[in-house]
Amino acid sequence: MELLKINKVNKIENKKIQITGSKSETNRLLILQQLYENLKIENPSVSDDSLVLQKALDSNLPDINIGHAGTAMRFLTAYFASKQDFEVVLTGSERMKNRPIKILVDALIFLGAEIQYLEKEGYPPLKILGKKLTKDFVEIQGNVSSQYISALLLIAPKLPNGLKLKFKGKVTSVPYIKMTLSLLSKLGIKYNWNDNIITVLPQLTIKDNTIKVESDWSSASYFYSLVALNPKAEIKLTSYKKNSLQGDATLFEIYEKLGVQTVFKESTIILKNTNTVITENLELDLINTPDLAQTIAVTCFGLGVSCNLTGLHTLKIKETDRLVALKTEIEKLGGKVNITNNSIQVLSSATINKNISIATYNDHRMAMAFAPLALKVPIQIENPEVVSKSYPNFWSDFDKITR
Repeated sequence: MELLKINKVNKIENKKIQITGSKSETNRLLILQQLYENLKIENPSVSDDSLVLQKALDSNLPDINIGHAGTAMRFLTAYFASKQDFEVVLTGSERMKNRPIKILVDALIFLGAEIQYLEKEGYPPLKILGKKLTKDFVEIQGNVSSQYISALLLIAPKLPNGLKLKFKGKVTSVPYIKMTLSLLSKLGIKYNWNDNIITVLPQLTIKDNTIKVESDWSSASYFYSLVALNPKAEIKLTSYKKNSLQGDATLFEIYEKLGVQTVFKESTIILKNTNTVITENLELDLINTPDLAQTIAVTCFGLGVSCNLTGLHTLKIKETDRLVALKTEIEKLGGKVNITNNSIQVLSSATINKNISIATYNDHRMAMAFAPLALKVPIQIENPEVVSKSYPNFWSDFDKITR
């Protein structure tokens, strides 16, 4: 097992970091590019997830293994189900074989898809025979992973009759659904969202179009954490915009409460420590931004600030059960943590244990979320290369500003 030992960091260098393009935007655009070949993508993500998705889309092999890439599994299931006269077995890692996909498969079968489970009912691997999906209406629970919903929305304009997608119950992860719809709109595809129904009109072709992917806000979160944990820190990150499609852009508002000011200057954001943590207990509903939970929880632990983060039911079916993983690793560091099925509470703690080895559970966000604690104590990160899933250059960028 690889182990990265990080000595205690005494200061942060005031440097500019270029963050990779958004994985969420890139993966949506890669599917759309398959449907509309005259779409060009600039500044795409170089994450493992995006590279795996691109490779799968370029492949004509009968068996495709997407490893740990959950987005790829969901998006490809819908794409291949609608790709006529194409047969494929879609599989992944052992963890992927235990991540549910029944809700999406049921919706696709209702639309006319032909999909079989090859092992456990409701889980990959899947045998998919691509067909023309002629139905134009389907219902889906609103509180499921937004990736199920986006998978359906991405193929919707190429269905013969478009798609009406009706939600049952409250919709969660709304920003990611809005991101998908915004990208459709940029291609000239018409849609409307009235009450609990999204209607996407059919569109066979688009005008020539080039979309530049904004840098990834989720990846920026680790630098917000670094700045929050260092009283004199200042970091510049590119390329970002205030009116982002990414829900995680709420970072700059959240971290104001943890002492980080964000200055937007053209396509650069400047993060400055204000030396004023304005909360003793951070209460946040992260139902729209669950990917930020690990970073925020660790930042609060590092600052000695308690937090109660809710809206996290989807974290149990990620690369690992992230709530259990957070509890286990923070408690190894000396913290006190309570979790439920959709929340985590980190109690304020005055001390942090040194030289603790943090397990990452094949989860990129575990590695990156805990790294900033090196500003407080020496720390060790197991399986550090796991960051390549979303941010391959993380450790070189981390070294650039901490050494």
